[in-house]
Amino acid sequence: MLETLKNAFRNKEIRKKILMTLLLLLVFRLGCYIPVPGLARQQFETAINGNDFLQLMSGITGSALANGTLFALGIGPYINASIIVQLLTVGIPALERLSKQGEEGRKRISNITRIITIILAIVQSVGIIVLFGNQQGAIRTPLFGSNQIGETGALWVAGIYMTIVYTAGSCIVMWLGERITDYGVGNGISLIIFVGIISTGGMTILLKLIESTSATIGKNLLEILGFVVIAVVLFFLIVFVDLAERKIPVQYAKQVRGTKMYGGQSSVIPMKITGSGVMPLIFAFAIISFPSMIMSLVPAWSGANEWWSQHFASGSVWYVLVLAVLIFVFAFFYSQIQFNPEEVSKSIQQNGGFIQGIRPGKPTALYLKKINNRITLFGAIFLTLVAFIPSFVFSLALPNSGLINVFSTTGLLIVVSVALEFDKQLQSQIMMKNYKGFLK
Repeated sequence: MLETLKNAFRNKEIRKKILMTLLLLLVFRLGCYIPVPGLARQQFETAINGNDFLQLMSGITGSALANGTLFALGIGPYINASIIVQLLTVGIPALERLSKQGEEGRKRISNITRIITIILAIVQSVGIIVLFGNQQGAIRTPLFGSNQIGETGALWVAGIYMTIVYTAGSCIVMWLGERITDYGVGNGISLIIFVGIISTGGMTILLKLIESTSATIGKNLLEILGFVVIAVVLFFLIVFVDLAERKIPVQYAKQVRGTKMYGGQSSVIPMKITGSGVMPLIFAFAIISFPSMIMSLVPAWSGANEWWSQHFASGSVWYVLVLAVLIFVFAFFYSQIQFNPEEVSKSIQQNGGFIQGIRPGKPTALYLKKINNRITLFGAIFLTLVAFIPSFVFSLALPNSGLINVFSTTGLLIVVSVALEFDKQLQSQIMMKNYKGFLK
């Protein structure tokens, strides 16, 4: 990675792209510290930290959600919109045809994604404000003229104002991510999430050092050192599994077309163990937190919400079992969306290829489906272990250190995936520039 960065900075064009990426990421981090008038930050932070899923979303936004700043929603609405559009593309023939129409089709799908992003940003803003602002007293109504229009009217004005601000902030983050993708290096959306997670962990460690006294500085430094060692080991294990893949050899027969001969070569179909990435984890955490959020909105369901909080609290037996089942379900569901054995088999057969020992056509599709299910099973087991083991290891090795929640389980996977993808993007950019220079 360091060697790749060194080679990238030697090229003027790539260096400009890297600097542009850093500049846009700096703008994103500045927006995470712009306060929203009328918000009692401490009460809002307490309310957010009381919900597991919103705490996860706050970690992705670099603690902007917990602080209630301009970029509180972060890139979350855009990610959700992209997932919705991706799922609808599979189920709606019109969207599926658009996805196959080249650049023009992709532009139209991007516009649809932006519209859905704005709608989801409005819905999430209203939900957060109604759920936590009113119940926890996090909105300071005197700033919105409660003496003139009454307390209820002031709450409505404050809610509408904050909905507009948070929706605008989400649109700005979406715009920054697209600009990074167009003018920088790598996927802008992924890099924004990466920076948010890293900055959350960095700020937690920095605050622990700042709050240290002469009597506790040595103990805190040892805890931070132990945290770094454990984090490096976990990162190594995740990278080891993330790079693992099953390669299925494919042999292509020789074909004569006109006066030229094609084929006669061998290739492989790479199938990654963690092909679905972190999406099963995000879906599982969202689903298991959704009932609590809905019941909190309805005062008549307070008893049901209390029962749910007792039996499905984070770390309870039912919570672990349900979360593990959801991870398995979404891992297989997302795997079916990403990998279609029938289409892969048809493509291999049309190009004169075959898997040794397997007949072309339906037998090849069944063979690929069996291999995919086995790999997905191991991937689901790995994601389930990642969902629970890191927090268990941190709590066992560093109890009462305040460093247990620096990196969430999902955050660990995201950091590893984005870092590896960024390294691949830089290597491809360097290779392309060297290839052009050779041609000249």
